[in-house]
Amino acid sequence: MNTKVIAPFLVIAVALIVAAVIVATPARLQPFQAERVSQTVRVLEADPKSVRMVVHSQGTVAPRTETALVPEVSGNIVWISPNLIAGGYFEAGDPLLKIDNRDYVTAVDRARAAINRAEAEQEFSEFELQRLKELETRELISRSEVEAGIRIARVAEANLQEARASLQQTERDLTRTEIRAPFKGFVRNEQADIGQFVSRGTAIANIYAIDFIEVRLPIADQQLAYLDLPLSQRGELAIARAPSVRLSADFAGQKYSWMGTVVRTEAEIDSSSRMVYAVARVIVDNTETDAPETVAPPVGLFVNAEIQGRPADNIIVLPRAAIRNASEILIVDNDNRLRFRTVELLRIYGNEAFISGGIQKGELINLSPLQAVVDGMRVEPLLDSGQRSLL
Repeated sequence: MNTKVIAPFLVIAVALIVAAVIVATPARLQPFQAERVSQTVRVLEADPKSVRMVVHSQGTVAPRTETALVPEVSGNIVWISPNLIAGGYFEAGDPLLKIDNRDYVTAVDRARAAINRAEAEQEFSEFELQRLKELETRELISRSEVEAGIRIARVAEANLQEARASLQQTERDLTRTEIRAPFKGFVRNEQADIGQFVSRGTAIANIYAIDFIEVRLPIADQQLAYLDLPLSQRGELAIARAPSVRLSADFAGQKYSWMGTVVRTEAEIDSSSRMVYAVARVIVDNTETDAPETVAPPVGLFVNAEIQGRPADNIIVLPRAAIRNASEILIVDNDNRLRFRTVELLRIYGNEAFISGGIQKGELINLSPLQAVVDGMRVEPLLDSGQRSLL
């Protein structure tokens, strides 16, 4: 019974002794300063080089030559080429349509008969004039009779010339009853059928050539500085000054591209869009092949254009996101510290910034998007190629 009473007091006493010992001998912590961890940033080593400015635009493919097919004579259509349909293809000189020529054949026969009659009258008038001149030398007729003979001869000569001109006109009209293609191309649309009466000067079809295609490209006036294009000119640009252009489009599930040149500007500023229109021309390869690089761009296709501009020297190209406060960048110095630097911006275009001054070759340019930056902040540079900088 005494043991049960004494045991709790004994446990409490032992606990108090242990606690007193712990309090009397505390562990001493040695103070130390934690090592600061530098933030890792991606950097790009400055390497100035020559670059060529590029201007992008968009436009729709259009034929360089497009014309309305108009008969020069009237009559009933007696034959139509099977190619004279919307989308039909034809070669230069192919017959496309024929008009009833019987009336024109008759007109040619009449003109030839008129020539025969005029030639006979002219020969007779010349013979009669010669006879009158001989009689005048014998003083058998008066001078007025000779002058009348001269007038008759001149009238006969004029009648002969008129008959010959009439024959040429009727022969041309006869040839015009058959309409031939003036160039190689396609039919855009047609409004003619066999038996239809067509009048002279009435359009029966619209056709266009396929030797060249052109694209009107709108360009902002600020971008013209990078293309070196004159605002006004006479005729097309000289070959040496014509910028090259690359047209590209996705068509029928494939990507196509074509090379051409800017041949002229339209020499005026569009009043609604404030754009200047440059005209790019592509020479069409008519070789029949399915290769993407040789397929002619179809008329009406919407294309993207990449125009090669003027070259610039000692340019550093950076991602646009590397620019801060309009014209500042972050440089990593030799002590791996960030420094603000104001640079000369030549151009910001798309996702790229073109720097023309303010950076020395070999300097490290920060590319990482940092939210809070303090001038002199220590960082750990990592080259954009993935290799750690040796600084």
